[in-house]
Amino acid sequence: MSWQAYIDSSLVGTGYIDSAAIFSVDGKDDWAHATNFKISPEEMQVIVGSFTKSSDVLAGGFKVNAVKYMAISTPDSETNPGVLMGRSGKEGFVVAKTTQALILAHHPETVMTPQCVDVVEKLAKYLKDLGY
Repeated sequence: MSWQAYIDSSLVGTGYIDSAAIFSVDGKDDWAHATNFKISPEEMQVIVGSFTKSSDVLAGGFKVNAVKYMAISTPDSETNPGVLMGRSGKEGFVVAKTTQALILAHHPETVMTPQCVDVVEKLAKYLKDLGY
């Protein structure tokens, strides 16, 4: 399966996610993304940094496409380790880290964050099992 197929089928295709991307684990290489997905290099570096120092996103949140998300769970949480979750109003953003990739996903206000997290975590586990 191509990286784009993971976006189209495994993420956006579920109906729980309306925009998504897969980047290299350092956030520098865009492997695939939905046509409506946008993130600046500066925004990506804040997300990448949250996986080593989550206190920064807890204090100040993070942005994607200039939309600010308040962190509701960080990668070092006991509930969802390895996953960053944020909310902006009723919309949310979820990031999961695998060995070689970051999976980024936005959900609309009609979807509950746990539904989005479940989809992203399943893909992350699958990719980890493949060595990615």
